[in-house]
Amino acid sequence: QVQLVESGGGSVQPGGSLRLSCAASGNFWIIDAMGWYRQAPGKQRDLVATIASSGSTHYADSVKGRFTISRDNAKNTMYLQMNSLKPEDTGVYYCKAQYRLKNYWGQGTQVTVSS
Repeated sequence: QVQLVESGGGSVQPGGSLRLSCAASGNFWIIDAMGWYRQAPGKQRDLVATIASSGSTHYADSVKGRFTISRDNAKNTMYLQMNSLKPEDTGVYYCKAQYRLKNYWGQGTQVTVSS
């Protein structure tokens, strides 16, 4: 079992920055892939970025060059540095972890980008 807790969301003006964290706890060795997803009001949950246990990363085209995903395996924590935020980045951001072919989700953290 893997429990995930996100933090770091909030409200920011366009062009601002936020850093999200996802802390994992439970009975596991090394989590496989981890990722961030977001869901805007009335829309489906979309991929933002993923990172493998090796450190290889993948980004949605809409966030390339602005967001950076990273993880600290020793701390069982994943991060999402978000820069140059836009209003369309608004939504609930969810952390996802894959471990032994099972997917685990956090409860989500709200990010609002508005002037």
